[in-house]
Amino acid sequence: MVLSSSIAFCILPAWMYHAQTPPPGHVYTPELPGITWVDLVFPFFLFSMGAAIPLALHKKVKEGSGTAMVLYTAIRRFAGLVFFALFTMHARSMSKEPESWHYVLQLVSFVLLFFQWYIPANTLYKNRWLVIRTLAFAGAGCLLLFLPFKDGNGFSLYRSDIIILVLANMALFGTIVWWFTQNKPAWRIALLPFLMAIILGAKTPGSWNEMVMQWSPAGWMYKFYYLKYLFIIIPGTLAGDWLVADAGSNKPEADELPPQTIKKMAALSVLIIVANVILLLGRHTNLNVTITGCCCAACYFILYQIPQKQLSLIHRFFTAGAYLLLLGLFFEAWEGGIKKDPSTFSYYFVTAGLAFFMLMAFEGLQLTNIGKRIIGYFSNNGRNPMVAYVAGNLLLLPLLHVSGGYELYTGMQKNIAGGVVSGLLFTGIVSIITVVFTKKGWQWKT
Repeated sequence: MVLSSSIAFCILPAWMYHAQTPPPGHVYTPELPGITWVDLVFPFFLFSMGAAIPLALHKKVKEGSGTAMVLYTAIRRFAGLVFFALFTMHARSMSKEPESWHYVLQLVSFVLLFFQWYIPANTLYKNRWLVIRTLAFAGAGCLLLFLPFKDGNGFSLYRSDIIILVLANMALFGTIVWWFTQNKPAWRIALLPFLMAIILGAKTPGSWNEMVMQWSPAGWMYKFYYLKYLFIIIPGTLAGDWLVADAGSNKPEADELPPQTIKKMAALSVLIIVANVILLLGRHTNLNVTITGCCCAACYFILYQIPQKQLSLIHRFFTAGAYLLLLGLFFEAWEGGIKKDPSTFSYYFVTAGLAFFMLMAFEGLQLTNIGKRIIGYFSNNGRNPMVAYVAGNLLLLPLLHVSGGYELYTGMQKNIAGGVVSGLLFTGIVSIITVVFTKKGWQWKT
């Protein structure tokens, strides 16, 4: 996510940007079909959030936590993420012509975020830290109320980070759906056709579907439209269920897949992901369906020639991934082709399917020595996503401006090579900051 927003603007090939905002003008073109690797970032993040829900709530299930406690946790997380979306967006939008003190305030905002979301493990400091957190939120409130912003209108509930706002809604509704269907995954899946029916029916003026779609108690934090991403979150919760079950199972060694089989599945998974991105962007849809179908058939042959009493994690990932991906490709011609924005049903199914194949790719990668190190490094970033999300805009960029290094950074972005390198350097530094925070135990949590 950081890399896709930090690479040079305008000068790189079209596949380095969102498919609907191609270079050089980056004019939003909603009728332009296709996806790029950048268009996979958000759905993969949503899928990961879905998978994290059963992983995070598994402990509460074992402890016998009731519905009230889980709902309280979900609502608290929702409120926290909504505030995070509002505050971080305002902190990035302080002035049309920023001066040095604006960048200092952005650094102050990062420090305030630290004290808002970091909770020390030592319970001896719990009461003291509660006072510090309260002061940090109060300081953030003062910034929101009294600072001028780019449009000169001051604080607005409707100026918020849309990505975090969607994630907040998905954290809330994904948790609620999973909690009430934790032992009935079929009910979870059965919910999706009804959601599809409401979305499609809302296109008919005057219908009750349209009323449901348009109703909101507070449009700045909830819209029914956001629930469309449950088509990605809910498959993610299935992956989380299977990960929890696999971690707690005592399968006999005979039921474990050979490492070479997993590596073959990983290689085919990478091929499927790459082929779909390249061919859907190039609009070679017939060839894409053919290659995807052949690769899925090869995966099936590799997996099911090995007799097993119990299905492995890879079996489940493949079955779900292949089904969703092929379903999405069957939907692809509808709604003018696959698009991230406005998102199409093909987009939900294809990206959710590709997320399962990405999981299989990671399963194979971690079987190699270098792969273990790569996965370990990624996991240290993934355990601190809130830090990773704001470290670039509210820590690194202000430091570059204050130190005078920003001119050097933008000076690199005048040619293709420099544009890529600058993005990699920026992302690498943000990643290192995140890993340092994680290793020191400075994790931000809602």
